[in-house]
Amino acid sequence: MRARTGRVCAAVVSLAVALAMAPAPASAGGGDTAGAGAGAGNADRDRERDRDRGHTGWTSAWGSALHSAVPPPPWAGPNWSMEGFSDQSLRQTVRVTAAGTKLRVRLSNRYGRQPLQIARATVAKTAEGAAVRAGTLRELRFSGRAGTVVPTGAERLSDAAALTVRPLEKLTLTLYFAAGTGPATFHLEGFATSYRASGDRAGDASGAAFGQETTQSLYFLSGVEVAGARTEGSIVAFGDSITDGYASTPGTDRRYPDRLSERLLADGRRLGVVNAGISGNMLLTDSRCFGEKGLGRFRPEVLDRAGVRTAVVLIGINDIGGGGLPDVSCAVRPVVDAEQIIAGHRELIRSVRQRGVTVVGATMTPFKNYQPYYTPEKEEVRDAVNHWIRTSGAYDAVVDLDRALADPRPGHGDELAPAYDFGDGIHPNDAGMKALAEAVADRLPER
Repeated sequence: MRARTGRVCAAVVSLAVALAMAPAPASAGGGDTAGAGAGAGNADRDRERDRDRGHTGWTSAWGSALHSAVPPPPWAGPNWSMEGFSDQSLRQTVRVTAAGTKLRVRLSNRYGRQPLQIARATVAKTAEGAAVRAGTLRELRFSGRAGTVVPTGAERLSDAAALTVRPLEKLTLTLYFAAGTGPATFHLEGFATSYRASGDRAGDASGAAFGQETTQSLYFLSGVEVAGARTEGSIVAFGDSITDGYASTPGTDRRYPDRLSERLLADGRRLGVVNAGISGNMLLTDSRCFGEKGLGRFRPEVLDRAGVRTAVVLIGINDIGGGGLPDVSCAVRPVVDAEQIIAGHRELIRSVRQRGVTVVGATMTPFKNYQPYYTPEKEEVRDAVNHWIRTSGAYDAVVDLDRALADPRPGHGDELAPAYDFGDGIHPNDAGMKALAEAVADRLPER
């Protein structure tokens, strides 16, 4: 469930050849935050303290799920993941979802092939384009130092930086890499513009040096955490392209987790929202294009984040629909049945129970008009898994996204409602994203 109709088919062959020639990604072993070294040593204690409602400790205010470097897919525009960065500055913009008087940034080398050397890092409030607001630029430190080295397979937290931020405010992070990074841990579609420039531009308030090279991808940046303002903790939306926001309008913050944050603020809820979606991602199977399987990445992307109190799980349609079809990574996706998908969901739930996080199960949305995914047999698998999600009681709560987005016309219940269909039969458009957010907000636990 990844590519837009009419684009992916033409792109699959060229990307598959490039991936076949690319080096295999490094193991993600050792990527646990608790083992990430200096700057992250107190992360576990922070998370335990942050379980309490109304805390003023660290809360995840923004996040992105990351994966290993891949060559630039023709449908997604340029990305710099394979080449990495050397004597270059990388400037990236994010929209935080919770307030704080100080912040810290989480950097990831989880899928890197060598230690990641960061010579300098800054954060500031965003102005226009690549520019930042005068007077808001802060140097980020790592155990008191200007730079840091993130080991292969690990993450690093910056020290706290004093900067007051409000929900839905945009921040700009700039990283300077004096030495070559090698292939980059990244997120293919960040839905906001990233910039790069030659040399050390981390301290530039102007965006003039960053005007020539841009991408929609994100690199090394896995989270922004805030503290100092009272919150209820944070929610992580975990899933595939529907959570990632594939068919939403880029640069407009209209993905369902974005709209969920807006709805919660309107309701007076002080909850951070993190988007842990990866387009094309599967629950049970790793993909060199579309990331580590959901079962493998659930802990670092959900449970190891600061202040998490609720996870919303929407995943499995790529396992079902893609079963037996070629994956862009030069492999064939395995055919799976309902029992296997349900077993995967049970495993996620068990891991959440051990950490005291509320877990909300979301039914998989319709895909009847999406080719080549749909067959009547695969529809039976989706229906069986959705029935289990609705009726088993395994999840703490259920949000029925299938029914929220289904076509209400008699005989069309296995199709997306036309008003919510991006045009390919599976991905919600901006209106569909808003409908998803409303449905999720209505099923979240009370304070």
